[in-house]
Amino acid sequence: MPGSTATPSPATPGATPGPATTGPATPSSATAPLYAIKAELFRCLAHPTRIQALEVLSAAPEHAAPVSELLAATGVEASVLSQHLAVLKRAGVVTSTRSGNAVVYRLGRPLVAELLVVARAFLRETLADSGARLAAADALPALTGADMPPGAAARPGPEVAAAGPAGAGATVGAGAPQGVGTRAGADEPPADDARDAR
Repeated sequence: MPGSTATPSPATPGATPGPATTGPATPSSATAPLYAIKAELFRCLAHPTRIQALEVLSAAPEHAAPVSELLAATGVEASVLSQHLAVLKRAGVVTSTRSGNAVVYRLGRPLVAELLVVARAFLRETLADSGARLAAADALPALTGADMPPGAAARPGPEVAAAGPAGAGATVGAGAPQGVGTRAGADEPPADDARDAR
């Protein structure tokens, strides 16, 4: 009828208004690339040789060590180690400088050492029910990092735990040549390792 106004429908007795429902949260276009960058960081860390090299650097004075020391600790061919270090360098995890004939690598950020400490603590917790592997983890070199969780840094031990979870193999001498073709031992599968390094 002219002049009449619509009467709102009465609310359902006992009903209370609530917030509008939404679907599951999804990464926005602004944050999605950040997850991709983080995933790429973890991808570049996902190899035993790289983790071992980073732990050597973390335990070294000023988080730096020459290639010869990394070769001795990892026990891989010089060419294979070079590929792994290149992956870490592209991600900004390590940097390198040349001093005479020696190439020295160092951690790219102090936070890398802290990340390794947290990873070591996580490793020890997951190995709590495995006495042999926990003992091998305790024999790994002590790490250095700020605000280390209790038990994160293992007591000082040999440079390489042959049966340790870091995948260490036989070691070569500290003065091993840095040229291509340096072999750590007959058990080392350089072809597979080189393929994984890419």
